[in-house]
Amino acid sequence: MSTSSITRQAATVVPDDRRHDFMPAMFGMPLMMAAEFAIYSFMEKLSPLDYRGGYWQFFELDNKPLFIAPTSKPRFRITGDITTFQGEVSAEAAGIIATLFTCSHLSFQHPSELLPEGFARLHAYVDGHAEASEIFRAID
Repeated sequence: MSTSSITRQAATVVPDDRRHDFMPAMFGMPLMMAAEFAIYSFMEKLSPLDYRGGYWQFFELDNKPLFIAPTSKPRFRITGDITTFQGEVSAEAAGIIATLFTCSHLSFQHPSELLPEGFARLHAYVDGHAEASEIFRAID
């Protein structure tokens, strides 16, 4: 089967009644709070000109947690000093970048099977994303 005949499945927003399960499923109960803080912190560092906090949406694929993304703006300028990538990306791509940084960062500090699994699942999802080039350059 050629890759051109494969239809990419889109991530879906986690319904409000299941949001409370997302972070524990993605990072585990022991790391849930540290991961949430790390994602927001990475976003502040990645987009210091645009990110000022706010509500985030949670996304899943096949009922598995995938990433979170800010909703305060439709696009974010990535200008921070934690990546050599400089450019503008959608809120979804910015959230993916922050989530990947978080999974990677925490995996060096905490033994957890959830972190590399979450990173791998999200990394595979990015491969077919419309902004894959920007996301991969940002996390490289």
